[in-house]
Amino acid sequence: MKGRGAQINTDNPYARHRSARHPDLTFSAPPAEIKTEYLETHAKTIINKVDSPDIGLEYSMNPYQGCEHGCVYCYARNTHPYWGYSAGLDFESKILIKREAPQLLAKKLSSSNWVVAPIMLSGNTDCYQPIEAKMKITRQMLEVLERFNHPVGIITKSALILRDLDILERLSKKRLVSVAISINTLDESLRRQLEPRTAAISRRLEVIRELSQAGIHVHAMLAPVIPGLNDHEIMDVVGAVAAAGAANAGYITVRLNGDVGPIFVDWVKKKYKDRADRILNRIMDIHGGRLNDSRQGIRMKGEGKYAEMIAAQFQLAMKRHIPEVKRFEYDLALYEKSRKPQTTLFDLL
Repeated sequence: MKGRGAQINTDNPYARHRSARHPDLTFSAPPAEIKTEYLETHAKTIINKVDSPDIGLEYSMNPYQGCEHGCVYCYARNTHPYWGYSAGLDFESKILIKREAPQLLAKKLSSSNWVVAPIMLSGNTDCYQPIEAKMKITRQMLEVLERFNHPVGIITKSALILRDLDILERLSKKRLVSVAISINTLDESLRRQLEPRTAAISRRLEVIRELSQAGIHVHAMLAPVIPGLNDHEIMDVVGAVAAAGAANAGYITVRLNGDVGPIFVDWVKKKYKDRADRILNRIMDIHGGRLNDSRQGIRMKGEGKYAEMIAAQFQLAMKRHIPEVKRFEYDLALYEKSRKPQTTLFDLL
């Protein structure tokens, strides 16, 4: 299906009313064209505790659920069934909007029991996906964070982040923001297949350049490296992000957890018929013979000879292109809570 990552809708095991179907039928065929729907949901909280030691941040927040970018490999697809939708096409075409997110954030940051720690925007969505241009929820959340002098990390594939350069510059001067730009290929044709509704690669490199020139710490993420598909580009991608001004770079390897497995398998067999088996076999090579790997400390990079080869390529690329890594430390001392009893949530926004 043109313009979409997933080509199928996987079953939703959490659906209350499931239609009777043959037990061997695991996913449904999509209609010829799918239009994106935007649905409001009323969240009770907005900050989520991150339990995984592999992530590097304690908290995340998601102004949206689902993501129109449609990255076929996205681990966050597995969260959509909890909202009553499929991890497949629904994830990228049924976008849940949390309009109250800025108010919920202000309430939490003004709480006497909140202990300052960097919060990641986002964990299960891209906070700058297309609908953000209209809703401006992410911008409102940044305004709240600025008011409280609270640290935030942002990861995105979107050039829309440049709209908020004014806030980001002010946060950066206080060492309160770090931005990660995700880019895993320089091949635009591959990008259109893997990440159909994301910013072009050239545009993302421009984003790195503009943010860096504005004094904002930028970390490039090669995410994910897919053995047999884009791992041969590691040296060139690191070189490109370094030339654009990235202060640091990192990578993770693809792992096809939960419903992402059948979605990716279906996709790769349709898009890359001639090498689908080789790609899938190499993914399994780095994850102990499985497409998925849930072992903490191992799952992000994989293991075995092929994983070691990827790691060596990345280390060589860093040595050549970013020999002096500029690490970032947040200033946690600036955080100030609003304790005025007459202050309302409306006043904080």
